[in-house]
Formats: sequence, structure tokens, C-alpha cells
Amino acid sequence: MTDKNSKSSYLADRKPRSQFTSRKDYLDHELQVMAPRRWQPNLPFRDYRFEWEDLVPAMAATIGKVVMVAAVVAAFAAPLGLSAEFVTENVRFELIIAAVLFVILISGFLNPTSNLAGTHGPLIPLIPLIVASGGHPMALGILIGVFGFLLGISRGGSLLARLTSNGVCGGLLLYLGFIGITSQIDRLFGWAEGFDKGYVAFIVVAATIVMYAWLEHIKMRWLAIPLGSVLAAVIAFALGAPFEFVTEPGIPNMDPTYWWGENTGWQLGWPDLHSFLAVAPFAVLAVAMWSPDFLGHQVFQKLNYPPRTERVLMSIDDTMVSASARQVVGTLLGGGNITSSWGTYIVPAAIAKRPIAAGAVVTGILCVVTALLGYPMDLAVWPPVLSVALIVGVFLPLLEAGMQMTRKGKTTESAAVVIFASALVNPVFGWSLTVLLDNLGLIGCKERGKELGHTGRWIIPGLVFVILCAVMLAIGMFPGIAPMLETFRVD
Repeated sequence: MTDKNSKSSYLADRKPRSQFTSRKDYLDHELQVMAPRRWQPNLPFRDYRFEWEDLVPAMAATIGKVVMVAAVVAAFAAPLGLSAEFVTENVRFELIIAAVLFVILISGFLNPTSNLAGTHGPLIPLIPLIVASGGHPMALGILIGVFGFLLGISRGGSLLARLTSNGVCGGLLLYLGFIGITSQIDRLFGWAEGFDKGYVAFIVVAATIVMYAWLEHIKMRWLAIPLGSVLAAVIAFALGAPFEFVTEPGIPNMDPTYWWGENTGWQLGWPDLHSFLAVAPFAVLAVAMWSPDFLGHQVFQKLNYPPRTERVLMSIDDTMVSASARQVVGTLLGGGNITSSWGTYIVPAAIAKRPIAAGAVVTGILCVVTALLGYPMDLAVWPPVLSVALIVGVFLPLLEAGMQMTRKGKTTESAAVVIFASALVNPVFGWSLTVLLDNLGLIGCKERGKELGHTGRWIIPGLVFVILCAVMLAIGMFPGIAPMLETFRVD
């Protein structure tokens, strides 16, 4: 089959729903016959179709986007003394930027194997330290984009993914899934106890467990996010939990000079050389976190998609390139988001057995509508809706995927070590250390390391581990050790 024929095979090979005995078989076949065009126009109904299952990842992605961007912008705004109104307006601005310029344009039309550019959640706790170090949101965003672009075009992301065994990846998914679930449950109880009704959180979580088990039983787990969100909202409201709509419809300021003015927007002006030097270690760490994050998303697709769907799997390198472009453009325009692969989209999309492109277009539309209407933002960030959506849509599936990856072969040793090391410092340290030990043959499958050669066994993993440790040591991420960056900082 020629390349030209392969590119037009979707229309020739697809079959209508009526020819399949079940909807699952129809969705599986849709994935198997798709032939995405890389960095070329991909058109709806010619290269992919819309199904009502696309609403599930789109809803989850929109909820997650509002929440995560708000968390990032608020983390910057608090030490800078900016108001809550500023945070809301910047989040609305970011929703429109992401939806129109990147979610719809790139993932929906130009490269359907590039996952949506989301938000870098693990970096949020470091933002106060970035600001205290003299960092500037624009400087950080530009450097993350530049470093990520270099890693993407050099195919370094896919190389690191190949050097990561199933045991390491599975352990990482188990750790992230468990930590995510426990943190959301803690937040939910903290919210409920804030108005002296802790039992509301208990009932919401208990009902969610029963609902999720029932959906697993009837093989409709992909409905967990919309059904869980509605269930949580109804139960919480019925039990007297406080809620009100406060964000009114409107259009955010779209002028970059407003956002980067000295007395408007961020009130910081343009960054100087010191601003770039201050954020450089954090930018390196942010991009280093991409590889295990992107790998986990791709693996989750592989575990949920049927055989013969390699053409529609997320490309790690292309996702890095598009995420880098989104980071630089979004930052220059005035947004405060820190970009990564969009987990709250790709995980439910894989469960629903849908390709990236169709859901990307629906996600983009929902993000724009949410930003313009304003009111849906209030519902998306309401704690019972937010926590339940993240638990059933992201963290529980990550736990299940991690368990699947550690069932066969000598994977449990590597999984245990990566969990142990991640708990000691963070997932970046756990991943880089365990990849090195695993590839050297000290843990896991001893034969696997012999097939990698010296470069794959210890040179690349060793360099990555040393560089990341140096960066984390500089910014104080090792418990009990003061940040070395403070020693050399010039005020």
C-alpha cells in the first residue's frame, strides 16, 4: 500500500455502526482504520468522525483545565499580591488561547497524534519558590518552551520512554494514582469540615465508590466522569453544601500589552536577564518531568486501545513540540499557565476508546463556551465536582493501569523502588534513579539491560540522573538539604 493510499484509507476502510454487533466493536474498528496526517490538514468526516463518547473526555478536560490553570495562576498571584479577579480573568484568557490556537488547530486539525497541551500540575508547589527567587512568569514560560522544543525535535522524549521499563512505568503510575486519590479525598474532607458537615464528603466518596464499581460491572467505565460529577453535585447540594454562581459572562482582555504592563495585568513589565537566570533550574526540571508524564499517558492509551492502533497513539515527541509552542505563544500573549500533556483529557479519551482529534475539537468548543459564559467555571471548581472528576477520571485509571503493567515478568522490584524513591523526594527523582538501576540490571529483568548497550544502560540514564539531581539540589527539593541556589543568588 502506498503512502498516498494509506493516508486516504479511513474513508475506504471504515464501516457504519449498523455493521457491528456492539458499539465497542464499532469504536475499536474506528481506531484501527484511522490514518492521521502528521502536520498536515486533518478534516472531520474525511479523517475522523465525531461520536457522542467524545463529550466524556471533553467534559473532563474542561473541568480539569479550569481547575489546574486557576491553581497555577493563583500560585503566582498570591506572592505577587494580585487579586482573585485577576486570577479569574487570566484563566478565562488562557482557556481561549489554548482552545483556539492549540487544542482545535493543532490536535484537532494539524497533528491528531499530538496530545492536547494541558497544565503542569507537579510544578505548582514550586511556584512560590520561583517567585521568591526573582522569577518572572514570562521568563519561565519562554525557557520551558525552548527547552521542551529542543527535547522534542531531538526525539529525546521518545528515547527516554524506550529506556523506561514496564516495571518503572507501572510503579510510577501506581504512585501517581495513589497520591492523587488520597490528596483529593483529603481536600474534599477539608472542604466539608470547613462548614461543619464532614459527613458530606464521606457520603460523596462512598457513593462514588459504589457508582464506579457498578460502571466497571456493566463495562461502561468511560461514563464515570460525567455521571460522577453530577452525582457528587446533587448529593452535596442536597445535603446543604454551600454553592453559588459568581463569575458572570464576559470576554477577558486580549491585549498582551495589558497583561505584561508595569501597572496592569501582572504588573511586572518585561523580564530582565536576572529573571531568566532565576527560573532556569525550574525550567529544566519542568521539562524533565515531561518524559515520565508523557510516557504514562501513551502507555495508558496502549492498555486501553485495541490491537493495530499504533497510528493513532499519542506521539511523545510531537506532543513535546506542540506543548512547547503553546507554552511560548501563551506566555507571550499574557497567560500564566505552565504546560504539560493534558492528562484529564487523554486518560478518559483512552477509556472511551476515542482518538485525540475528535475530542480535541469538542474540548476546544467547551473551553471557549466556559470562558465566555463564566458560570460553568464556578461549577467546575466546586470541590465535590472537581475532586470526584479527578478521582474517577484520572487517578483511579492510573492505579488500574499501573497494576496491569506490573502483573507480568520481573516488574515488581522496579515498581517498588520507583514508588519508594518517589516518596522520598518526588516522581522525577524516583523515575530517573530507578531507570538507571533497572537498566544496569541491579533490579528488574537482568536480560533487558544487556540489550540496551552502554549508551542505554548507563550513559544516558546516568547523565539524566546527575543533571536532575543537580537541578533539584540547587532549588532545594531534597528533604533536609537547603537550596544551593540561595548561596549564589544576587539580590
